[in-house]
Amino acid sequence: MRVVAIILVALMTAACEPEQDVTGSTAACPVRNYSSYNPRDMNQCVSACKACDRGTTVTCTTSCTLKGAR
Repeated sequence: MRVVAIILVALMTAACEPEQDVTGSTAACPVRNYSSYNPRDMNQCVSACKACDRGTTVTCTTSCTLKGAR
């Protein structure tokens, strides 16, 4: 029983890794594809999200809204 508990604790601890650092490649994509990229413009933000992050209209619209695009 103790072995099972130790294994469960070890697995739960291993699952709590911090997120990987963003290298900036995601931020560089819209600027590279759109000469005058404005992340606050909803149309540009959604287009960049679809092209660079391979998102859908729904997920990109939600993401852009949370980032402050209007």
